[in-house]
Amino acid sequence: MIKAKPLPIKILEKAAMFTSWLIKGRFNKMIINEADIKPGHSYLLMCNHFSFWDGIWGIYLSLHGIHKKQPLKGFYIMSLKKQMEKHWWLKYIGAFSIAPSPRSVAESLRFAAEILSEPGNLLLFYPQGNLESEHVRYIEFKEGINTLVPQIKGDCQLIWCSILTEYFESLKPTVYFNMLDCGTNHEFNFEALKQKVNDHHLQAIQNNIRFTKEPGG
Repeated sequence: MIKAKPLPIKILEKAAMFTSWLIKGRFNKMIINEADIKPGHSYLLMCNHFSFWDGIWGIYLSLHGIHKKQPLKGFYIMSLKKQMEKHWWLKYIGAFSIAPSPRSVAESLRFAAEILSEPGNLLLFYPQGNLESEHVRYIEFKEGINTLVPQIKGDCQLIWCSILTEYFESLKPTVYFNMLDCGTNHEFNFEALKQKVNDHHLQAIQNNIRFTKEPGG
C-alpha cells in the first residue's frame, strides 16, 4: 500500500488558487448548495463519480463548501494503486492507494478509518467504485462504506454531494454541487444511507431540469 504524505493544508490552499484558475477558464459557474457542517468532526465526503474533473471538483468543494466553515487539518483521497505508481506526486495531495484484492482493500479501509478518527481530517470517497454517467437515476454503493464507517473512532460527519452539470444559455457548463448532511458514524445505517442519498440525488436532478415535468413525476 502506498500511504499519503499530504502537504500542509496551507500549501493546499495556495495550490487551490491554481485549481480555481483552471476551473474559471473552463466552466461558467460553480454553484454550491450547502449543507450544515458539524464542528469538531472529521468528514467523509462522498460524491458521484462520472468524469476526469471529479478530483479537482472534490478539492474545490472541500475547500469552499467545508474548509471555509470548519477549518480542515488534512485532505485525503483514495486512489487506485496503478494510478499512484504512474503519478508519484499524488501522495503529496493526500492520495493513498487501493488495489483490487481483498487484502489490499482491507488494509486501505483500515488506513482510511485511522484518517477519519482524527478530527479535522477529510476523506474524499467515491462509493460507486466505477465511473458512471451523472444522469444515472440510482447511485449504487459498493460495500466499502459499510466496512469503513464502523471502524471509525470518534466523531465523523458523513456528507454526500450529487454533482451535476448543465449548459443552458452558456457556451461553458455550470457545475452544481448538491450537498447533503447524512449524519454521523454513530447513527450509521448502510441501507438508510443508500435510500437517503438516492432520494436526494433524484431531487437534485429534478431541481436541475428547467420547465419540463416528467410523466409520473
